[in-house]
Amino acid sequence: MSSFEDADTQETVTCLQMTVYHPGHVQRGIFRSINFSKREKLPSSEVVKFGRNSSSCHYIFQDKQASRVQFSLHPFKPFNSSVLSFEIKNLSKKTSLIVDSRELRYLNKMDLPYRCMVRFGEYQFLLEREDGESLESFETQFVFSPRPLLQENSWPTQSPIPEDGSFSSGYTRSSFPMEMDENEW
Repeated sequence: MSSFEDADTQETVTCLQMTVYHPGHVQRGIFRSINFSKREKLPSSEVVKFGRNSSSCHYIFQDKQASRVQFSLHPFKPFNSSVLSFEIKNLSKKTSLIVDSRELRYLNKMDLPYRCMVRFGEYQFLLEREDGESLESFETQFVFSPRPLLQENSWPTQSPIPEDGSFSSGYTRSSFPMEMDENEW
């Protein structure tokens, strides 16, 4: 037998791709400690923390606007599933975390969908999961976006506007121009 036939079958690894955006990235180097050039392999037993504290966070934001520990991602295997999933948990006492349109306050957590937008402050993360077979590890891959992800991906910046045109941004209906028939003068 050849060594090729005896070799272990190589498993595919789940990858969590994170496209990131922050308007102050270039001026302040907010993401300078994150490696954008290659995938990073992590054990699936590890809870991955994001924030500005270099002693407790795996991914560090060089920004005083970020909490010491902003949020965590916890890989897990759901019942009746053969692939890894992820749970996101807000660890910031000051800032809510918005996952798609759901607000997570301090210590709130939820399962991540395959594709979602995560936001806090001026930070925007588009998270996309690529399933793999391995349960021992997963990979992360960071991509930097020079443009805001909300506009690029047509994500709503606030809750949808109802058909009657009202929304809660501080404006009232009367502060918008109104169409009038010339006979209504």
